[in-house]
Amino acid sequence: MFSKKSIRKNFLFKLIIASALLILIFSSILYLSIEKSIYYEKHQDLLHFAKNIANNKSILDLGTSNPDSFLGLNIEIIYLKKQLEDIGLYEKTKNKRTYLTLIYPFNIDNNTYLKITKEITITREILNKILNYIFIINIFGFGLVIIYAIGLSKMLVEPVKVFNSKLANMNEYIIKPINTKELPLEFETLGLTLNLLIRRIQNYVKYQKELFIGTAHELKTPLAVIKLKNQVTLIKIRTPEEYIEALQVTNKTIDEMNNIVSNILNIGRQEGAQLEKPVQVDVIEILKNKANDFKLLAINDNKNLKLDFQPNGFMAMIQVNLLNQIVQNFLQNALKFTPKGKSVTIQSSQDNIGLRIEVIDEGCGIDESVDLFAPFKRQGTKSGVGLGLFLAKSAADTLGANISIKNRTDGVDGTIAILQLNSKLSCIIPQNN
Repeated sequence: MFSKKSIRKNFLFKLIIASALLILIFSSILYLSIEKSIYYEKHQDLLHFAKNIANNKSILDLGTSNPDSFLGLNIEIIYLKKQLEDIGLYEKTKNKRTYLTLIYPFNIDNNTYLKITKEITITREILNKILNYIFIINIFGFGLVIIYAIGLSKMLVEPVKVFNSKLANMNEYIIKPINTKELPLEFETLGLTLNLLIRRIQNYVKYQKELFIGTAHELKTPLAVIKLKNQVTLIKIRTPEEYIEALQVTNKTIDEMNNIVSNILNIGRQEGAQLEKPVQVDVIEILKNKANDFKLLAINDNKNLKLDFQPNGFMAMIQVNLLNQIVQNFLQNALKFTPKGKSVTIQSSQDNIGLRIEVIDEGCGIDESVDLFAPFKRQGTKSGVGLGLFLAKSAADTLGANISIKNRTDGVDGTIAILQLNSKLSCIIPQNN
């Protein structure tokens, strides 16, 4: 039922010990209070009798109208060689009878004292019964505490068992997110984290398959070109110039293949970046630095890069290299497809989800029916392997962010690339300014 380092076992042990101590302390205080209260009354009665006898030198006038108070009362005058410093009160048991004795000064001059003894057997029996009842109630209460602790610990670990059951039955073909609405509030964050992990696994499996198929297809085409060109060249004897031309075509095709392989290696490097430890940074400051780097490139290419960052500061626990990779890809594509003399805008704004980052260009737009985040998907006539957005999507999934690209709807040709950072998953903390 419990493992060696079981949290439930540790919780049960501490709860039972704490409850037992609480019951013991409360019961002890209760019993001692009752006992002290009863004995105080008995002491006051004996003290009242002693004072009246000492003052009146008689027991005829004790100032009480209750004859029952004299039952079991024994009064003696004793002589002590040594004077008592205080009133003596003690209890003793004889022949199964319990007596309470008070020693009170009667005549200080000749060291005589009153010895008043009252039988309190019935009182002692009542106190013993009270103690027994408290003991029985404690045992019963302790049993209820154990039952409650077992039930409570079981209830606390039940969501973990649900997680374990759902995750144990998953494989790469059947991966479903956990319904966080059915979880207790304390486990909601864990459920969100597990769903994020599940989504990463889903994307990883999906991308790996797409990457494998796309890589095979992309490499197959240049290899076919090289083979066909070589076969045509070998059909007959060629001039040196024709052989040189054939080798140049082959080298060009090999360079294209090298470019594909290099981009595939970047995927491996990105997987290493996904293991990077998140750090607390100012996202707005990162965006400004990245935008300033591309501003020089835009000016050199006769294009204008506009900046509009709101709020002034936005702190987040985030993997910086992955964020840089996404923003860099957005800006590269925007500047690549924006004609000379046109503008590209990078802006940010805070919403109820987190931080929304947008890169807006004035290019030719996209075909929104095409999944541009799939590997080796390209649009337009510009050169490229088609892995940039694939890598950006993978990075966004690792950050727990959403990424999208859509056409502009403000009457201007171009696209809007959007990165939505989720404050709940990215641990974003607004910075006061």
